[in-house]
Amino acid sequence: MVLKEGEPAPDFELQDHTGKTVRLSDYRGRIVVLYFYPRAMTSGCTRETARFNELLDEFEKLGAVVLGASTDSVSKNAKFAEKLGVRFSLLSDKGGKVADAYGALRKGKCPSALRVTFIIGPDGRIARVLKDLRPADKHAEEALNVVRSLAG
Repeated sequence: MVLKEGEPAPDFELQDHTGKTVRLSDYRGRIVVLYFYPRAMTSGCTRETARFNELLDEFEKLGAVVLGASTDSVSKNAKFAEKLGVRFSLLSDKGGKVADAYGALRKGKCPSALRVTFIIGPDGRIARVLKDLRPADKHAEEALNVVRSLAG
């Protein structure tokens, strides 16, 4: 079950596409946009990630951090980031432990993350959950609108 607004966001420690260790707790006091995507290099995930990358300066002006997470390997995320020129961390949640903690894991023979975005407030609680948005590139705009309302 996907976590709900108002619940504490589970802390995590994952490697990003550059091999750097990223912890959610490092961003306490800031707004964090954590979006889960099913698979790097697929059309929907490419559009979604490209749009977050295009809007990154606007998120940063509002003091927000953008983090993408999938069950893909560090090396696959690195290729994905290079292809798109991604300027934020793409996290490797191989095995899906973090996605599962957020209720964002599609279980089965080949587990993958669901397309769901969590906006985490400066207090470490989930301020908004965005899911079932179609097409995938609408996630970034919706997340930016939420960040604007939280920052304003």
